[in-house]
Amino acid sequence: MNSFIEELKWRGLFADMMPGTDEQLNKEVTTAYIGFDPTADSLHIGSLIQIKILAHFQQHGHKPIALVGGATGMIGDPSGKSAERNLLDEDTLLHYVECLKNQLSRFLNFDGNESNNAELVNNYDWMKHISFLDFAKNIGKNITVNYMMSKDSVKKRLTGEDGADGMSFTEFTYQLIQGYDFLHLYLNNDVRLQMGGSDQWGNITTGTELIRRKAKGEAFALTVPLITKADGSKFGKSESGENYWLDAKKTSPYKFYQFWLNATDDDAERFIKFYTFLSKEEIEALVEEHKTAPHERKLQKKLAEEVTVWVHDREEYEKAVKASEILFGKSTAEHLVNLDEALFLEIFNGVPQIEISKNEVLGINIVDLLTEKSGFLKSKSEAQRELKGNAISINKEKVNDCFAAKKTDLIDGKFLLLQKGKKSYFIIKAI
Repeated sequence: MNSFIEELKWRGLFADMMPGTDEQLNKEVTTAYIGFDPTADSLHIGSLIQIKILAHFQQHGHKPIALVGGATGMIGDPSGKSAERNLLDEDTLLHYVECLKNQLSRFLNFDGNESNNAELVNNYDWMKHISFLDFAKNIGKNITVNYMMSKDSVKKRLTGEDGADGMSFTEFTYQLIQGYDFLHLYLNNDVRLQMGGSDQWGNITTGTELIRRKAKGEAFALTVPLITKADGSKFGKSESGENYWLDAKKTSPYKFYQFWLNATDDDAERFIKFYTFLSKEEIEALVEEHKTAPHERKLQKKLAEEVTVWVHDREEYEKAVKASEILFGKSTAEHLVNLDEALFLEIFNGVPQIEISKNEVLGINIVDLLTEKSGFLKSKSEAQRELKGNAISINKEKVNDCFAAKKTDLIDGKFLLLQKGKKSYFIIKAI
């Protein structure tokens, strides 16, 4: 078996392939592509598997192409969707295309003189020159409507499965346009293989059929499973349905790190194979080590480290670890004071906050600060009792009734973190 396919299989990242794919990969250095439609100004973690497949493909000596769908993004892929996607205006779409190009360039090796250097292409570059009549005459006549309607992505929409509400002609043409991408890359970039999620099988095989009929050639398809959590629920979104983005401006490295750190034991054992480049032996050793002391969460910590470093960098990972230590009381006031405003507020998201003049914060007796100035505690007697019981902390450090805040105590020059016991927090913003 080809080493690339073998790796996908032990990692649990293999769903299906056309006959002959294994032989093609063993025969020669093969060029393959995966498409990414620009539906936003960043990819999210749902795209990580596709990126990682291309990276593995390159590591095994083959040539990867990442296709950004400047043309197909104007239409929207109906695969796995129950309703039609809102269409984007051209300026927004072009902006999204540039953003995705910049992101994808971080994950693959585009530089150097190797024969398998990665390439980045945009299908709008060749589709913009083709008129509707030319496309219908030269491409459309090669694929029958019966063939197109036999695809699951079309059948589910037309039969109303999963609450689907039909399909427009625009979306119906998507698989033919994606098929033409494959044909164009076959003829111009020597592409012999298209890869994607298992929901893309119909679109990919439309391309191989078009190549067979139009170019009298042979091309191949390979798909990977759609990722879910171990309990079968959807992977990649928060409980509120929020995406986890690869852009640090949209999802902070801290929040990104926490997503992986909070994986269940079952998910961590699967995800560390899916989303890291650790070897089979390293992963098996980690899994066994984790089973002997699951409370230490070594598997989750290694998973979070590997993916955060890969998507962001080592420095952002280390900042995320320090931030996590602050939240769980394993850090110092010095680390807390050095946080920037955005990260501090993200760590303590949801904590009650009040704005007070700096004159009403700095140099003020702690009892007054806890009560009449901030309203954190109800009365001075409660404040004195909690201070006497060693239950009050400022910036994660215990204080007594002699404490008064100084300018150097302010986090990012403006915040104080008040705490009673282990779980009751309050933030003062000194303005």
